[in-house]
Formats: sequence, structure tokens, C-alpha cells
Amino acid sequence: MAGRPSIPTNSSALIAIIADEDTVTGFLLAGVGNVDLRKNTNYLIVDNKTTVKQIEDAFKEFTTREDIAIVLISQYVANMIRFLVDSYNRPVPAILEIPSKDHPYDPAHDSVLSRVKYLFSAESVASDRR
Repeated sequence: MAGRPSIPTNSSALIAIIADEDTVTGFLLAGVGNVDLRKNTNYLIVDNKTTVKQIEDAFKEFTTREDIAIVLISQYVANMIRFLVDSYNRPVPAILEIPSKDHPYDPAHDSVLSRVKYLFSAESVASDRR
């Protein structure tokens, strides 16, 4: 289909992750981690020493890399850069907010869930007009 973004097929697409150490470690143990020849990784471990600028830079890098299909970000980290997460509107890579061990998931702050709710409410209004 013309105009649809595609995931590169010449090699496997990656999942990037921005989260606390325990969450990133779990995903790395599951085989999500990748380090390329230039020592670029597909993850960022966020701790109390990580600045918002570092998180913003990692988010921007991961969302512009062509080899990444999904960016997983802990919801509490996404709240630190909410303006970037909410303004992101490309389908690939997909941005998914996940819970972490120390911070419970709050569906009220999930940008993807709020977009889905908006689409369903707009769809129901449009179907009522018919």
C-alpha cells in the first residue's frame, strides 16, 4: 500500500526501551538488547542521575532510527517528557507505555489509550449521524 510506513525487512526490526534498571534488565535478559558497531544501544536505563535532556535525546533518537519498530517507555518516564510523547504521531515506531515495578500504571496518562478512546468516541458519534 502506497504511503504506509514500512518496517525494514532486510534485517529484523528492534524494540527500544526507556525505563528503570529492573525493567530494562528484564527485557535485556529476554533478548531485546542490541549494540551496533558504533556502540549505539537500543535502551536507556533511567535512574535518579538521568536528566530529562538525556531522556528526551534517547526518545528522539529511538523514534528516528529506521531499525526500531517499537519503543517501550515506562509510564513514569513518559510523564517526564509527556510533551514529546503526546506530540509524536507516526505509526512506526509505535510508542507503548508500560508499568514499572515501583510506579503503577495509570490509564489516565497513557497517550495511546487516550487516542483510542477519542477515536472510538468520534466513531460512535459519526455512526449515530447516519
